[in-house]
Amino acid sequence: MPKAELTQVIWPKCQRIADQFGFELVDVTLDKENTGKYLRIYIDREEGMDLDHCEQYHRAIQPLVEDYDYDFLEVSSPGIDRPLKRDRDFERALGSEVEVHLFQAVNGSKVFEGILTDFDSDTFHLETSQGDRLFSRKACSLVKPLVDMTGVEDVDLSDPEDQNEVPNEETEAKPAT
Repeated sequence: MPKAELTQVIWPKCQRIADQFGFELVDVTLDKENTGKYLRIYIDREEGMDLDHCEQYHRAIQPLVEDYDYDFLEVSSPGIDRPLKRDRDFERALGSEVEVHLFQAVNGSKVFEGILTDFDSDTFHLETSQGDRLFSRKACSLVKPLVDMTGVEDVDLSDPEDQNEVPNEETEAKPAT
């Protein structure tokens, strides 16, 4: 599928369905991998996405794109580290820490981290440990929020209801004999 077909034909269909559900269409890609061609549609909403939202969207969009040349259709959320691509993505990330990956190394480095302080349609500013740096958007292969996972290993994910459960004869541990 030529890129023009993806942006001129598929994207509008995806956008229409996203609008109907109140979702934001984040991206549509066609990726060739060893196992085939993947038509990937990324949707989001302010309150976050869950599997039911993705399934609902998948069922609605699948009949509209089934005539196009792809092997697998995937619908998902872009995730917590959603790449910054459009102005609204940069707007959301203002004042936050981001990670920048460049196509070409600058001063021996292709990866920079810092606080996003300003942007326009062509460039953005990061406050780094080396001071303010200006980056061209076209020079970046990836710009994404930095996700701080400090302390996540200390989070108790057990179900509070499971802790109140009274063991019965079948589930009670028996002493080894």
